Amino acid sequence: MKLFHLSDLHLGKRLNEFSLIDDQRYILKEILTQVNKEKPDGILIAGDVYDRSVPSEDAMKLWDEFLVSLCEKKIEVFAISGNHDSAIRFSDHGQLVDSAGIHLSPVYDGKAKHYTLSDKKVSVNIYMLPFIKPAVIRSIFPDEKIDDYTDACRVAIEHMNIKKDETNILIAHQFVTGAQRCESEEVTVGGLDNVDSSVFDDFDYVALGHIHGKQRIKRDEVRYCGTPLKYSFSEKDHKKSITVIDIDENKKISISEILLTPLHDLRQIKGTYLELTSKKNYENTATDDYIHAILTDEDDVIDAIGKLRVIYPNLMKLSYDNTRTQKSGQITDIQNVEKKTPIELFDEFYEKQNNTKMSNEQRKFAIECIESIWEV
Repeated sequence: MKLFHLSDLHLGKRLNEFSLIDDQRYILKEILTQVNKEKPDGILIAGDVYDRSVPSEDAMKLWDEFLVSLCEKKIEVFAISGNHDSAIRFSDHGQLVDSAGIHLSPVYDGKAKHYTLSDKKVSVNIYMLPFIKPAVIRSIFPDEKIDDYTDACRVAIEHMNIKKDETNILIAHQFVTGAQRCESEEVTVGGLDNVDSSVFDDFDYVALGHIHGKQRIKRDEVRYCGTPLKYSFSEKDHKKSITVIDIDENKKISISEILLTPLHDLRQIKGTYLELTSKKNYENTATDDYIHAILTDEDDVIDAIGKLRVIYPNLMKLSYDNTRTQKSGQITDIQNVEKKTPIELFDEFYEKQNNTKMSNEQRKFAIECIESIWEV
């Protein structure tokens, strides 16, 4: 049995005020081309289909066209909602399209949807767990001890009552401890949304969404497939792909990738204004790519963006890297931020603003507010 693992389509996304809808339409056609070539038995889509909870008309139309194309090819689709999706909007008409092989996760109510996909040699149980928060799971299972996201996922999985002697796949949309983030993802300070990978031990494969860079977590079978397109310049060196899962009659799982080529690449170029506008430096490159230009001139170039867009029409971002910016610039390290708890970060912020530390009473109040806001 062959399955495609996709996630984080983020349909309708804008990057630096550029609409990416044409790029997304192009990459979905590329995926459909690979569907025609590889003929998978099913497609797993691990959340964040849309970029916003109230998606644009173009985004909804594009998703509809993609599903119709897969339905026409008789490909089973298993898709869950992510943190960017509205779970109720995402699952609209879910029961109606279920019979057509399009399986959309409903709003989580304590029972995760699951299906059995079979061919002549292999049978696989596919469980669908949309993005969940501890507060939601506590309200459904008030007698369970749920302190954090790990507990929430553990309880949700325990109530699936999976048959461990069968082949089981989970589709989930969470931040699993150890995953490497990108700038285009929503960062939760202090690692509050971390889920320990041990909660997935009973599954033969875990199709994860939420993280934009493809990667394995602890074992090959717990995997983020990454986005099909680059959604920030921190992803400029990523190789985007479809993750392919092959399962044989002995339950052995083989994992491979099919590289995807975008309509426009996302690139960073660096040099002086004269270097970036010299024909010898750009004549053999795709000048219509999405570009972040870093100028190393010591003096600002008048109307640099307008001038550079004559050559690079899709210039998205302009920065300077020179003596002045190196002396005054302050770089925020996302990974260092993640290592600190929310109260540690607030402690630093309060002290910087007030030149004094919080009192014990103030700190207690801040902790109560943080716990209420983050619902853990």
